[in-house]
Amino acid sequence: MNRRTRTRTGGALAALAAALLLGACSRPAAPAPPGPAPSAASPLPTSAPTPQGLLLTADFGADTVTFVDPERGAVASVTAGRAPYGLAVGTDGRARVATAEGVAVVDTRTRVRLALIPHRTATGPATDGEYRGGGMGIALSPDGAHAYVGVNVPGAAGVLEVLDTARSEVTAVVPVGRRPFDVDVSPDGAEVYVTGHDSFDVTVVAAGSWSPRRIEVAPYGTEGGLGSWLKPHYAVVRPSDGNLLLPFEGERLAVVDPRTGRTRIEAMTADTHQHGAAATADGRLLVVGTGAVRPGDGRGPSLTVRSPDGAERVYPLRGPHEDVAVSRDGRTAYVTGGYTRDGYWNGITVVDLDTGATRRLAAGARPLGGSCRSGPARGVRHRASPRCPRSATLRVASLVRLAILPLGPGGPGEAPWHQTPLPDPP
Repeated sequence: MNRRTRTRTGGALAALAAALLLGACSRPAAPAPPGPAPSAASPLPTSAPTPQGLLLTADFGADTVTFVDPERGAVASVTAGRAPYGLAVGTDGRARVATAEGVAVVDTRTRVRLALIPHRTATGPATDGEYRGGGMGIALSPDGAHAYVGVNVPGAAGVLEVLDTARSEVTAVVPVGRRPFDVDVSPDGAEVYVTGHDSFDVTVVAAGSWSPRRIEVAPYGTEGGLGSWLKPHYAVVRPSDGNLLLPFEGERLAVVDPRTGRTRIEAMTADTHQHGAAATADGRLLVVGTGAVRPGDGRGPSLTVRSPDGAERVYPLRGPHEDVAVSRDGRTAYVTGGYTRDGYWNGITVVDLDTGATRRLAAGARPLGGSCRSGPARGVRHRASPRCPRSATLRVASLVRLAILPLGPGGPGEAPWHQTPLPDPP
Protein backbone atom coordinates (compact mmCIF):
# COMPACT_ATOMS: atom_id res chain seq x y z
CA MET A 1 0.00 0.00 0.00
CA ASN A 2 2.84 2.39 0.75
CA ARG A 3 3.40 3.61 -2.77
CA ARG A 4 4.34 7.12 -1.67
CA THR A 5 8.03 7.75 -1.22
CA ARG A 6 9.83 10.03 1.21
CA THR A 7 10.87 12.33 -1.64
CA ARG A 8 7.56 12.63 -3.43
CA THR A 9 6.89 16.26 -4.31
CA GLY A 10 4.38 18.31 -6.19
CA GLY A 11 2.59 21.64 -6.27
CA ALA A 12 1.46 23.10 -3.00
CA LEU A 13 -0.83 20.96 -0.92
CA ALA A 14 -4.47 21.84 -0.74
CA ALA A 15 -5.24 22.96 2.71
CA LEU A 16 -8.06 24.91 4.29
CA ALA A 17 -11.61 24.62 5.50
CA ALA A 18 -14.87 26.29 4.56
CA ALA A 19 -14.44 29.91 3.59
CA LEU A 20 -15.25 32.29 0.74
CA LEU A 21 -12.70 33.85 -1.58
CA LEU A 22 -14.44 36.85 -3.14
CA GLY A 23 -14.77 40.45 -2.04
CA ALA A 24 -12.83 43.69 -1.80
CA CYS A 25 -9.34 43.92 -0.34
CA SER A 26 -10.60 45.68 2.77
CA ARG A 27 -13.83 45.68 4.71
CA PRO A 28 -15.30 48.14 7.22
CA ALA A 29 -15.82 46.94 10.78
CA ALA A 30 -19.47 47.96 10.68
CA PRO A 31 -22.09 45.17 10.56
CA ALA A 32 -22.69 43.83 7.08
CA PRO A 33 -26.18 42.84 5.90
CA PRO A 34 -26.92 39.20 5.07
CA GLY A 35 -26.41 38.31 1.43
CA PRO A 36 -28.71 36.14 -0.66
CA ALA A 37 -28.82 32.43 0.03
CA PRO A 38 -26.75 30.59 -2.59
CA SER A 39 -29.24 27.75 -3.17
CA ALA A 40 -32.82 27.03 -4.13
CA ALA A 41 -33.97 26.83 -0.51
CA SER A 42 -36.30 29.66 0.55
CA PRO A 43 -34.20 32.44 2.11
CA LEU A 44 -34.84 33.52 5.66
CA PRO A 45 -36.36 37.00 6.08
CA THR A 46 -33.66 39.42 7.19
CA SER A 47 -35.47 40.28 10.40
CA ALA A 48 -36.28 36.69 11.40
CA PRO A 49 -34.18 35.03 14.14
CA THR A 50 -32.06 32.10 13.06
CA PRO A 51 -34.02 28.84 13.48
CA GLN A 52 -32.69 25.83 15.33
CA GLY A 53 -30.97 22.99 13.56
CA LEU A 54 -28.98 24.86 10.89
CA LEU A 55 -25.40 24.25 9.80
CA LEU A 56 -22.99 27.16 9.47
CA THR A 57 -20.23 27.11 6.86
CA ALA A 58 -17.31 29.41 6.14
CA ASP A 59 -17.20 29.87 2.37
CA PHE A 60 -13.71 30.00 0.90
CA GLY A 61 -15.15 30.90 -2.50
CA ALA A 62 -16.73 34.18 -1.32
CA ASP A 63 -16.62 36.65 1.58
CA THR A 64 -19.38 35.01 3.58
CA VAL A 65 -20.53 32.48 6.11
CA THR A 66 -23.64 30.56 5.06
CA PHE A 67 -26.50 29.18 7.16
CA VAL A 68 -27.62 25.81 5.80
CA ASP A 69 -30.76 23.79 6.41
CA PRO A 70 -29.48 20.17 6.60
CA GLU A 71 -32.40 18.99 4.47
CA ARG A 72 -32.97 21.87 2.01
CA GLY A 73 -29.68 23.71 1.59
CA ALA A 74 -28.53 27.29 2.17
CA VAL A 75 -31.06 29.75 3.61
CA ALA A 76 -28.95 32.84 4.39
CA SER A 77 -25.43 34.21 4.17
CA VAL A 78 -23.57 37.01 5.93
CA THR A 79 -20.51 38.91 4.75
CA ALA A 80 -17.58 38.04 7.03
CA GLY A 81 -14.42 39.28 5.29
CA ARG A 82 -12.01 38.39 2.51
CA ALA A 83 -11.43 34.67 1.96
CA PRO A 84 -12.74 33.14 5.22
CA TYR A 85 -10.88 30.00 6.24
CA GLY A 86 -12.02 28.59 9.57
CA LEU A 87 -14.56 29.51 12.24
CA ALA A 88 -15.31 28.77 15.88
CA VAL A 89 -18.61 29.35 17.71
CA GLY A 90 -18.27 30.93 21.14
CA THR A 91 -20.16 30.72 24.42
CA ASP A 92 -21.93 33.96 23.53
CA GLY A 93 -23.47 32.50 20.38
CA ARG A 94 -21.05 34.41 18.19
CA ALA A 95 -18.92 32.90 15.47
CA ARG A 96 -15.31 34.04 15.17
CA VAL A 97 -14.24 33.69 11.55
CA ALA A 98 -10.61 33.71 10.38
CA THR A 99 -10.32 35.79 7.19
CA ALA A 100 -7.51 37.35 5.15
CA GLU A 101 -8.27 40.71 6.77
CA GLY A 102 -8.73 39.70 10.38
CA VAL A 103 -11.19 37.90 12.65
CA ALA A 104 -14.84 38.61 11.91
CA VAL A 105 -17.37 38.37 14.73
CA VAL A 106 -20.81 37.19 13.53
CA ASP A 107 -23.91 36.99 15.73
CA THR A 108 -25.43 33.66 14.67
CA ARG A 109 -28.84 34.53 16.15
CA THR A 110 -29.36 37.75 14.20
CA ARG A 111 -27.05 36.91 11.27
CA VAL A 112 -25.16 40.19 11.51
CA ARG A 113 -21.43 40.83 11.43
CA LEU A 114 -20.65 42.78 14.59
CA ALA A 115 -16.95 43.49 14.08
CA LEU A 116 -13.85 42.78 12.03
CA ILE A 117 -10.75 42.67 14.26
CA PRO A 118 -7.67 43.30 12.10
CA HIS A 119 -4.60 41.11 12.39
CA ARG A 120 -1.76 42.71 14.32
CA THR A 121 0.73 40.92 12.07
CA ALA A 122 1.47 42.32 8.60
CA THR A 123 0.48 39.73 6.00
CA GLY A 124 0.49 41.77 2.80
CA PRO A 125 -2.55 42.65 0.67
CA ALA A 126 -5.77 40.78 1.48
CA THR A 127 -6.18 38.33 -1.39
CA ASP A 128 -7.83 35.02 -2.24
CA GLY A 129 -6.46 31.56 -2.81
CA GLU A 130 -4.70 28.74 -1.05
CA TYR A 131 -1.57 30.73 -0.25
CA ARG A 132 -3.18 34.00 0.79
CA GLY A 133 -1.96 35.67 3.95
CA GLY A 134 -4.11 36.08 7.04
CA GLY A 135 -6.12 33.86 9.37
CA MET A 136 -6.33 30.11 8.84
CA GLY A 137 -6.93 27.81 11.82
CA ILE A 138 -8.94 29.27 14.69
CA ALA A 139 -10.00 27.99 18.12
CA LEU A 140 -11.56 29.14 21.36
CA SER A 141 -10.36 28.54 24.92
CA PRO A 142 -12.76 26.31 26.91
CA ASP A 143 -14.02 29.33 28.87
CA GLY A 144 -14.48 31.38 25.70
CA ALA A 145 -12.26 34.18 27.00
CA HIS A 146 -9.70 33.87 24.21
CA ALA A 147 -9.74 33.13 20.51
CA TYR A 148 -6.58 31.71 18.96
CA VAL A 149 -5.99 32.28 15.25
CA GLY A 150 -3.14 30.89 13.18
CA VAL A 151 -1.98 33.61 10.81
CA ASN A 152 -0.18 32.82 7.57
CA VAL A 153 2.61 35.24 6.65
CA PRO A 154 3.48 34.53 2.99
CA GLY A 155 7.14 33.65 2.56
CA ALA A 156 7.82 33.48 6.29
CA ALA A 157 6.96 31.60 9.48
CA GLY A 158 3.43 32.05 10.77
CA VAL A 159 2.19 33.40 14.07
CA LEU A 160 -0.52 32.60 16.58
CA GLU A 161 -2.52 35.70 17.48
CA VAL A 162 -4.33 35.63 20.82
CA LEU A 163 -7.58 37.62 20.95
CA ASP A 164 -9.36 38.76 24.09
CA THR A 165 -12.99 38.05 23.15
CA ALA A 166 -14.44 40.56 25.64
CA ARG A 167 -12.23 43.40 24.42
CA SER A 168 -12.17 42.27 20.77
CA GLU A 169 -8.46 42.92 20.41
CA VAL A 170 -5.22 41.04 19.87
CA THR A 171 -3.30 40.77 23.16
CA ALA A 172 -0.37 38.48 22.25
CA VAL A 173 1.49 37.23 19.17
CA VAL A 174 3.45 33.96 19.25
CA PRO A 175 5.80 32.60 16.54
CA VAL A 176 4.69 29.23 15.10
CA GLY A 177 5.25 27.15 11.96
CA ARG A 178 4.59 28.02 8.33
CA ARG A 179 1.00 28.13 7.06
CA PRO A 180 -0.82 27.27 10.31
CA PHE A 181 -3.69 25.23 8.91
CA ASP A 182 -5.13 24.10 12.18
CA VAL A 183 -5.41 25.22 15.81
CA ASP A 184 -6.55 22.96 18.65
CA VAL A 185 -6.68 23.37 22.43
CA SER A 186 -6.07 20.87 25.24
CA PRO A 187 -9.19 19.88 27.22
CA ASP A 188 -8.03 21.89 30.25
CA GLY A 189 -7.16 24.92 28.13
CA ALA A 190 -3.54 24.90 29.31
CA GLU A 191 -2.02 24.39 25.86
CA VAL A 192 -2.73 25.46 22.31
CA TYR A 193 -1.61 23.24 19.40
CA VAL A 194 -0.82 24.85 16.03
CA THR A 195 -0.26 22.62 13.00
CA GLY A 196 2.36 24.13 10.66
CA HIS A 197 1.68 22.66 7.24
CA ASP A 198 4.78 23.87 5.42
CA SER A 199 7.16 23.39 8.36
CA PHE A 200 6.22 19.78 9.15
CA ASP A 201 5.40 20.53 12.77
CA VAL A 202 3.05 21.20 15.64
CA THR A 203 3.84 24.14 17.89
CA VAL A 204 2.77 23.67 21.50
CA VAL A 205 1.97 27.05 23.07
CA ALA A 206 1.56 27.37 26.84
CA ALA A 207 -1.55 29.45 27.59
CA GLY A 208 -0.74 32.48 29.72
CA SER A 209 3.03 32.58 29.25
CA TRP A 210 2.61 32.08 25.47
CA SER A 211 5.93 30.24 25.25
CA PRO A 212 6.18 28.03 22.11
CA ARG A 213 7.72 24.58 21.77
CA ARG A 214 8.15 22.89 18.37
CA ILE A 215 7.49 19.20 17.67
CA GLU A 216 8.44 17.92 14.23
CA VAL A 217 5.77 15.68 12.70
CA ALA A 218 7.13 14.13 9.50
CA PRO A 219 6.45 10.39 9.17
CA TYR A 220 7.79 10.47 5.60
CA GLY A 221 10.68 12.82 6.39
CA THR A 222 11.00 16.44 5.25
CA GLU A 223 12.61 15.88 1.85
CA GLY A 224 11.02 18.05 -0.80
CA GLY A 225 10.44 20.93 1.60
CA LEU A 226 7.68 23.30 0.50
CA GLY A 227 7.03 21.18 -2.60
CA SER A 228 6.32 18.00 -0.65
CA TRP A 229 2.81 16.55 -0.52
CA LEU A 230 3.61 14.61 2.64
CA LYS A 231 2.98 17.35 5.20
CA PRO A 232 0.60 17.63 8.16
CA HIS A 233 -2.79 19.27 7.62
CA TYR A 234 -5.23 18.95 10.52
CA ALA A 235 -5.02 17.43 13.98
CA VAL A 236 -7.49 16.35 16.63
CA VAL A 237 -6.97 15.92 20.36
CA ARG A 238 -7.79 12.39 21.51
CA PRO A 239 -10.09 12.65 24.55
CA SER A 240 -8.84 9.46 26.17
CA ASP A 241 -5.24 10.63 26.67
CA GLY A 242 -4.79 14.12 25.17
CA ASN A 243 -2.53 12.88 22.38
CA LEU A 244 -2.70 14.53 18.95
CA LEU A 245 -3.75 12.48 15.92
CA LEU A 246 -2.53 13.60 12.48
CA PRO A 247 -3.38 11.43 9.43
CA PHE A 248 -1.08 11.17 6.40
CA GLU A 249 -1.95 9.80 2.95
CA GLY A 250 -4.36 7.13 4.20
CA GLU A 251 -1.25 5.18 5.17
CA ARG A 252 0.15 6.55 8.41
CA LEU A 253 -1.42 8.03 11.51
CA ALA A 254 0.98 10.12 13.59
CA VAL A 255 0.11 9.85 17.30
CA VAL A 256 1.92 12.72 19.02
CA ASP A 257 2.33 13.02 22.78
CA PRO A 258 2.46 16.82 23.28
CA ARG A 259 4.03 16.39 26.71
CA THR A 260 7.10 14.42 25.58
CA GLY A 261 7.19 15.38 21.91
CA ARG A 262 7.37 11.73 20.92
CA THR A 263 5.52 10.43 17.86
CA ARG A 264 4.26 6.90 17.26
CA ILE A 265 3.10 5.79 13.80
CA GLU A 266 0.09 3.53 13.23
CA ALA A 267 -1.03 2.07 9.90
CA MET A 268 -4.04 3.37 7.98
CA THR A 269 -5.77 1.78 4.98
CA ALA A 270 -7.51 4.38 2.77
CA ASP A 271 -4.45 4.96 0.54
CA THR A 272 -5.46 8.52 -0.40
CA HIS A 273 -4.25 12.05 0.24
CA GLN A 274 -5.93 13.22 3.48
CA HIS A 275 -7.02 16.57 4.89
CA GLY A 276 -9.74 17.21 7.51
CA ALA A 277 -10.21 15.12 10.63
CA ALA A 278 -12.66 14.96 13.52
CA ALA A 279 -13.78 12.54 16.22
CA THR A 280 -17.00 11.12 17.57
CA ALA A 281 -17.90 11.13 21.26
CA ASP A 282 -17.11 7.40 21.46
CA GLY A 283 -13.57 7.90 20.17
CA ARG A 284 -13.86 7.06 16.47
CA LEU A 285 -11.65 9.12 14.18
CA LEU A 286 -13.09 10.50 10.92
CA VAL A 287 -10.66 11.50 8.17
CA VAL A 288 -11.39 13.09 4.78
CA GLY A 289 -9.52 11.62 1.82
CA THR A 290 -9.21 14.01 -1.13
CA GLY A 291 -8.07 11.46 -3.72
CA ALA A 292 -4.73 10.52 -5.24
CA VAL A 293 -2.29 13.40 -5.68
CA ARG A 294 -1.07 11.84 -8.90
CA PRO A 295 -3.24 9.71 -11.23
CA GLY A 296 -2.83 6.04 -10.37
CA ASP A 297 -0.88 6.74 -7.17
CA GLY A 298 -3.53 5.92 -4.59
CA ARG A 299 -7.29 5.64 -4.37
CA GLY A 300 -10.09 8.16 -4.79
CA PRO A 301 -11.84 10.52 -2.36
CA SER A 302 -13.22 8.90 0.78
CA LEU A 303 -14.21 9.22 4.40
CA THR A 304 -12.33 6.94 6.80
CA VAL A 305 -14.08 5.86 10.00
CA ARG A 306 -11.43 4.52 12.37
CA SER A 307 -12.37 2.74 15.60
CA PRO A 308 -10.30 3.18 18.78
CA ASP A 309 -8.86 -0.31 18.20
CA GLY A 310 -7.54 0.74 14.77
CA ALA A 311 -10.14 -1.04 12.62
CA GLU A 312 -11.20 1.10 9.65
CA ARG A 313 -14.15 1.44 7.31
CA VAL A 314 -13.53 3.52 4.19
CA TYR A 315 -16.58 5.07 2.50
CA PRO A 316 -16.07 6.43 -1.04
CA LEU A 317 -17.04 10.04 -1.78
CA ARG A 318 -17.82 11.70 -5.08
CA GLY A 319 -15.07 14.24 -5.70
CA PRO A 320 -12.59 15.92 -3.34
CA HIS A 321 -13.72 17.34 0.00
CA GLU A 322 -11.91 19.25 2.74
CA ASP A 323 -13.19 18.82 6.28
CA VAL A 324 -15.75 16.98 8.39
CA ALA A 325 -18.05 17.46 11.37
CA VAL A 326 -19.98 14.72 13.12
CA SER A 327 -23.39 14.59 14.75
CA ARG A 328 -23.56 14.29 18.52
CA ASP A 329 -25.10 10.84 18.30
CA GLY A 330 -22.17 9.78 16.12
CA ARG A 331 -24.37 8.55 13.29
CA THR A 332 -24.00 11.31 10.69
CA ALA A 333 -21.01 13.11 9.20
CA TYR A 334 -21.10 16.40 7.26
CA VAL A 335 -18.21 16.66 4.79
CA THR A 336 -17.50 20.01 3.13
CA GLY A 337 -16.97 20.15 -0.63
CA GLY A 338 -14.74 23.22 -0.58
CA TYR A 339 -11.46 21.45 -1.31
CA THR A 340 -8.57 23.94 -1.33
CA ARG A 341 -7.28 22.74 -4.71
CA ASP A 342 -9.03 22.17 -8.03
CA GLY A 343 -12.04 19.87 -7.97
CA TYR A 344 -14.02 21.48 -5.15
CA TRP A 345 -17.79 21.83 -5.32
CA ASN A 346 -20.29 24.13 -3.59
CA GLY A 347 -21.91 21.89 -1.05
CA ILE A 348 -21.80 19.35 1.75
CA THR A 349 -21.93 15.56 1.53
CA VAL A 350 -24.03 14.03 4.31
CA VAL A 351 -22.76 10.55 5.26
CA ASP A 352 -24.64 7.88 7.23
CA LEU A 353 -21.82 6.45 9.35
CA ASP A 354 -23.61 3.14 9.89
CA THR A 355 -24.15 2.33 6.21
CA GLY A 356 -21.91 4.67 4.24
CA ALA A 357 -24.92 6.01 2.31
CA THR A 358 -24.39 9.57 1.08
CA ARG A 359 -26.44 12.48 -0.20
CA ARG A 360 -25.30 15.85 -1.53
CA LEU A 361 -26.55 19.17 -0.23
CA ALA A 362 -25.95 22.41 -2.16
CA ALA A 363 -24.47 24.96 0.23
CA GLY A 364 -22.21 27.98 0.18
CA ALA A 365 -19.38 28.86 -2.16
CA ARG A 366 -16.44 26.48 -1.88
CA PRO A 367 -17.36 25.68 1.74
CA LEU A 368 -14.40 24.57 3.81
CA GLY A 369 -16.10 24.27 7.21
CA GLY A 370 -19.20 25.00 9.35
CA SER A 371 -21.46 24.66 12.52
CA CYS A 372 -25.12 23.86 13.63
CA ARG A 373 -27.55 26.50 14.91
CA SER A 374 -30.24 25.17 17.20
CA GLY A 375 -31.20 28.07 19.34
CA PRO A 376 -29.59 29.83 22.30
CA ALA A 377 -26.35 28.17 23.21
CA ARG A 378 -22.90 28.54 24.63
CA GLY A 379 -19.79 27.43 22.86
CA VAL A 380 -19.16 24.97 20.13
CA ARG A 381 -21.11 22.10 21.65
CA HIS A 382 -24.84 21.83 21.98
CA ARG A 383 -27.48 19.61 23.50
CA ALA A 384 -29.14 17.22 21.09
CA SER A 385 -32.66 18.06 19.93
CA PRO A 386 -35.25 16.74 17.50
CA ARG A 387 -34.95 20.09 15.72
CA CYS A 388 -31.20 19.85 15.26
CA PRO A 389 -29.33 17.28 13.17
CA ARG A 390 -27.82 16.13 16.46
CA SER A 391 -24.40 17.30 15.44
CA ALA A 392 -21.98 19.78 16.84
CA THR A 393 -18.68 21.38 16.25
CA LEU A 394 -16.27 18.53 16.58
CA ARG A 395 -13.51 20.21 18.48
CA VAL A 396 -14.02 22.03 21.72
CA ALA A 397 -12.08 25.30 21.41
CA SER A 398 -10.68 24.42 18.04
CA LEU A 399 -10.76 25.34 14.41
CA VAL A 400 -14.12 24.68 12.88
CA ARG A 401 -14.44 24.47 9.16
CA LEU A 402 -17.83 22.86 9.47
CA ALA A 403 -19.80 23.17 12.68
CA ILE A 404 -23.33 22.83 13.97
CA LEU A 405 -24.77 25.74 15.87
CA PRO A 406 -25.59 24.91 19.48
CA LEU A 407 -29.01 24.00 20.80
CA GLY A 408 -30.83 25.90 23.50
CA PRO A 409 -33.72 24.82 25.74
CA GLY A 410 -36.13 27.41 24.32
CA GLY A 411 -37.11 28.85 20.99
CA PRO A 412 -34.89 30.66 18.51
CA GLY A 413 -33.36 33.86 19.80
CA GLU A 414 -33.76 33.03 23.49
CA ALA A 415 -30.81 33.98 25.68
CA PRO A 416 -28.67 33.09 27.45
CA TRP A 417 -27.61 30.12 25.38
CA HIS A 418 -27.17 26.77 27.06
CA GLN A 419 -25.61 23.52 26.06
CA THR A 420 -24.03 20.35 27.41
CA PRO A 421 -20.37 20.20 26.28
CA LEU A 422 -19.19 17.07 24.50
CA PRO A 423 -15.77 15.47 25.06
CA ASP A 424 -12.89 16.87 22.99
CA PRO A 425 -12.29 14.89 19.81
CA PRO A 426 -9.12 12.88 19.40
